[in-house]
Amino acid sequence: MSESSTRDFYDELARDYHLIFRDWDASMAHQAQVLDELLHSRLGPGPHRILDCSCGIGTQAVGLALGRHEVVGSDLSPLAAARAAAEAAARGVSLPATAADMRQLPFKSSIFDVVLCADNSLPHLLSAQDLQAALIGMRRVLRDDGLLVITLRDYDDARLAKPTATPPQVSETPDGLVINFQLWHWHEDGERYDLEHFQLTPAQNTWNVRVRRTTYWALTRQQLTEFVTEAGFTSLTWHTPASSGYYQPVLTAQRTSSR
Repeated sequence: MSESSTRDFYDELARDYHLIFRDWDASMAHQAQVLDELLHSRLGPGPHRILDCSCGIGTQAVGLALGRHEVVGSDLSPLAAARAAAEAAARGVSLPATAADMRQLPFKSSIFDVVLCADNSLPHLLSAQDLQAALIGMRRVLRDDGLLVITLRDYDDARLAKPTATPPQVSETPDGLVINFQLWHWHEDGERYDLEHFQLTPAQNTWNVRVRRTTYWALTRQQLTEFVTEAGFTSLTWHTPASSGYYQPVLTAQRTSSR
């Protein structure tokens, strides 16, 4: 991962990230409900102390905080982290959020019940070394038997089909329609791709076009399973969108006290 380029991507997107969703508040509420059910099934009813280590503007963290969990946020983008804290405060809950690289989490060991890394954030790490650094750090801050929760795109089919674009997502705003879509430029290794995110916003009789660029590693489920196991997690379970109701595949795993 190029730290500066990924941070710049999300710094530039922080103000407008909610426009990716048709209804951001409804999406927050739904995602929090699904994640809360997963936490309940693995750890009991809670409330739980949760680190969202890729919190962005708070899409998961705010909803979980509204559900009475004690949530701490961190994100590579200082602008996104600041907005997450502000969005939580506007809704009457506390969300301490700080700018931090998930490969170097600035938290004490064994203090969280849950570490959440959602919204396809982990695949910004483009090497095995960076992935291991992040996963070992996540394990370090979890208590014994604490739960790791990772969500990412379903790349198993994408690695075969090599899509070059995503369908347009249209959202209604008070200022008019907003259109989002992505172009994917695959690397020669067939595993990584450069993404161009296009966002069209209305401007009188024309459109403002914003283009932001970043890079991903299209990790298959088997690859991520191996990395998470190597980092010392056990009881790995994949939850499909059909079974969980979440919009991406979800991997849950637990820290054991054996390492």
